[in-house]
Amino acid sequence: MIQIEGLSHRIGTAPILTDITADLPRGKLTALIGPNGAGKSTLLRLIGRLLPLQAGRITVEGRDVARTPGEVLALTMAILGQQTVIASRLRLRELVAFGRWPHHHGRPRPADHAAVEAALAAFDLLPLADRFLDELSGGQGQRGYLAMTFAQGSPWMLLDEPLNNLDMGHARALMARLAQIVRTEGRSVVMVVHEVNYAAAWADHVIAMKGGRLIAQGPPETVLTETLLSQLYDTPIEVSRHDGRPLVLHHHLHHALGVEPELPGIAPGGLRPQASDLETERAASDTAC
Repeated sequence: MIQIEGLSHRIGTAPILTDITADLPRGKLTALIGPNGAGKSTLLRLIGRLLPLQAGRITVEGRDVARTPGEVLALTMAILGQQTVIASRLRLRELVAFGRWPHHHGRPRPADHAAVEAALAAFDLLPLADRFLDELSGGQGQRGYLAMTFAQGSPWMLLDEPLNNLDMGHARALMARLAQIVRTEGRSVVMVVHEVNYAAAWADHVIAMKGGRLIAQGPPETVLTETLLSQLYDTPIEVSRHDGRPLVLHHHLHHALGVEPELPGIAPGGLRPQASDLETERAASDTAC
């Protein structure tokens, strides 16, 4: 289990996280949801010790993250951030092999090579293994970084928006694969997701955040409610059911309620110029005459 107690974080004088207390269950897929700027990525980075702890306490399987040696943490947690740029020209197989570094420190053994091949296979990358990274699409490259994280073999995988650059089919396949990894291999996955329905369909545990605060935590059925989600995202949201799990409906609800979303410079109902824009055009025309 990952236990977070009284966690707060600031950048300068700006509060990013405020008094976060949460338990992330072992052997489950936990999804962090919430609007932009909620503090989800910061929380994940603090758990993975990519940011210094300012206030509060985090333990992973009873180990204090702030006090545990890095080489021990690397065997406990593998983290994949949003920024995944490597300057060197590597082949995909070489990238994935980086995940084994905490185990061999530069002297790979047969077990390490086998783990790399297994990771490539797990994310359907074996046919691409000998390609250079700059020869891959964005989605293929993202799956490569996920394979590297998987190859590390750590019981905890921390993933910051791993669905970036993936189309709908690959995103769905990845979520199904992560759920399978949790179910069959006993690993624990903590991931930041923006599309709530991925959490609704595959997560075992959901943490909802807004404005740097924890709003709710628990199974999808108790967190993904119409009232909570509407308040979380400041927009009307309807929740239905599909295959026994929540299904979040939000794309056309404004229209169903007779309310049109307002966008800057766009009149409700279509791409028509607003009055202020028409007045500006007329004034320019009069001046030209």
